[in-house]
Amino acid sequence: MKHAYIFPGQGSQFSGMGLPLYESDAAAKELFEQANSIMGFRISDVMFHGTDEELKQTRVTQPAIFIHSVAAFKKLGATPDMVAGHSLGEFSALVANGVLPFEDALRLVRIRAEAMQKACEAKPSTMAAILGLDDTKVEHICSAVEDESFEIVVPANYNCPGQLVISGSLKGIELACTRMKDAGAKRALVLPVGGAFHSPFMEPAREELAAAIAATVFNKPKCPVYQNVVARAVTDPVDIRENLMAQLTGPVRWTQTIQAMVADGASDFTECGPGKVLQGLVQKINKGAVVSGV
Repeated sequence: MKHAYIFPGQGSQFSGMGLPLYESDAAAKELFEQANSIMGFRISDVMFHGTDEELKQTRVTQPAIFIHSVAAFKKLGATPDMVAGHSLGEFSALVANGVLPFEDALRLVRIRAEAMQKACEAKPSTMAAILGLDDTKVEHICSAVEDESFEIVVPANYNCPGQLVISGSLKGIELACTRMKDAGAKRALVLPVGGAFHSPFMEPAREELAAAIAATVFNKPKCPVYQNVVARAVTDPVDIRENLMAQLTGPVRWTQTIQAMVADGASDFTECGPGKVLQGLVQKINKGAVVSGV
C-alpha cells in the first residue's frame, strides 16, 4: 500500500503557527528566514505572534500556511508515493514532489494571495457551506438559481460526502441557501470569507496568476500529484501547469481526489501543515484510511 502526503488550504491558520518548528529545527529556521526575505517583511513574526485578525488577511494567510506546510514536510525527510493539496495546499504538494522549488512556489503563492485579495475587493461575493445534501442535489440547485436569477452560484469545494461549499454573488448565495434548506439541508451557512473563491469571480486573479505560472519552470515530478480540478494522478509538467492555472476558478474536488488516491493504493495519509482539517475530511471520505499529522 502507498503513503500519501496532503497539504491544507486557507482556514487552517492560527497564531503561533510554525513557532515550535522554527525554534527546534535549524533547517526550518533557515526556510522561514528565506521566506521573510522573499515576502519583503517578517511574515514569521505575524505567524508566531500576530492576532487572529492579522492572520486572516489573505495576503498573509496563504503564504503563512504554505511556509508552515513545507517546513513540516521537509522536517519529515519523507519520500511520498503521491501528494495532493486542498486549494492553496496544491502549491505545497508541488514542492513536496519536486515540481517547484520552495522559492518559486512561494513567489507564486504571494502573487495568488494578492491577486485574490484584489478580486475579492473588486466585486462583493461570498461562500456558504451546505451540510447534509447529496452533491448532485446541491449542483442542481446552484444551476437552477443561476438560470432563474442570473446570479452566479457554483459548487466550489467538494470537501467530503454531505459537505459541499458553494461560491457566488451575495444575492445568489442568499437565494441558494434558502433553496438548500427547503430541500432538506441540515445547514446552509454563509461563511466569514472575503469573496467567492473557486468561482468566476476569481477570473481576474486567475489571469494574473496564470501569467506568473507561465513564466515559471515546472520540473518533472518525483511522484504523482492529484490535482483539485481533475481529481486524478497527474505527472506531466504541462498538464500540472494548466491544472494549476484553472484552479482559481474551478472547484476543489477533494472528495473525488481522496477517492482516486485510495483507488490507486493509498492507505496512509499524513497531513503536513497547521491544523487537522484534512485528517477529518479523509476519515469521512474513507473510514478505513490511516491518518496522521505533522
